[in-house]
Amino acid sequence: MKREYLIHLLCWAVVILFPLFFLTPTDSTELMRDRFIRSLGSPIAYMVLFYLNYVVLIPRLLFRDKHFRYYLVNIALVALALVFMVQWWNLANSWLPGVTARHHRPHSAINPVYFYNTIMLMLVVGLSIAVRMTQRYHAVEQARQEAEQSRTEAELTNLRSQLNPHFLLNTLNNIYALIAFDSDKAQVAVEELSRLLRHVLYDNKQQFVSLCKEADFMRDYIALMKIRLTDAVTVDEHIEIDANDMTPIAPLIFISLVENAFKHGISASGNGHITIHLTQHDGDVTCDIINSNHPKDKRDDKSGSGIGLEQVAKRLALTYPDRYTWTRGVSDDGSIYRSTITVFKQQQ
Repeated sequence: MKREYLIHLLCWAVVILFPLFFLTPTDSTELMRDRFIRSLGSPIAYMVLFYLNYVVLIPRLLFRDKHFRYYLVNIALVALALVFMVQWWNLANSWLPGVTARHHRPHSAINPVYFYNTIMLMLVVGLSIAVRMTQRYHAVEQARQEAEQSRTEAELTNLRSQLNPHFLLNTLNNIYALIAFDSDKAQVAVEELSRLLRHVLYDNKQQFVSLCKEADFMRDYIALMKIRLTDAVTVDEHIEIDANDMTPIAPLIFISLVENAFKHGISASGNGHITIHLTQHDGDVTCDIINSNHPKDKRDDKSGSGIGLEQVAKRLALTYPDRYTWTRGVSDDGSIYRSTITVFKQQQ
């Protein structure tokens, strides 16, 4: 708002002081003063007409679709402004001693000054409309952007709230399977789960967390998933993230890929292999997961019906528009599944 006032002040200062640029150094101080006072009639008329439109007429008439009344009022105002400007000119010529006699000639009905002043006044009206319309456009655009941002934040919050029960469901299914054959491991899994839930319930409320914290969560989650595995399953974990890496990352953005690897990377007979890479280079974060491909029958799938990967796609699109790549698919022989997400550093 202060910037707007400053711009108005500077613009009107230029308009008012403009006639001074046509004075010569040989003019006396009295003559310069008198000519400056005589020239004030036009800027005063411009300012009054501009702010009557800017403050009153445009918001109350033009923006409310009362176009005919708006134009009628402005015609009357332009006529009054012309009368004011001519009277100011004539009075200045009569009262100011520094004005030469050639300025005393009367204005005729066809004097081109009338035409010039009419055009200038119409331009002032047009300028006030242009300024107001520009401000209105920016206000509407800002409101639209704020509404879009609010909608995006609400959708992200909704997705994160869906992820919590989905994550909990998958983890509880694993613990349930452990109880049947190894209660000691099940107890350890419950302890691990309590640590993981602390991250899910608190850090997941933030839009971004540090990459080192997210890496620790992935390590803990992988350790929890490995508790129920046999020696026939190999899990290669390569989380190459520094312990103090503060690169911002959306919380739990990669965890559904890990879940998917453990779900489909192990065969019914208990064989399989899973390789998990998490790296960061120059602010670009890459999660690359490779696993043997053993698709589950949907009738036996109790892990959430695959909603995790759908949430990942939506969250990536909302959180990192035009800043990520996601390639995924099965090898030609159908034995290997690979999923790779790269989130690029935001350009300054």
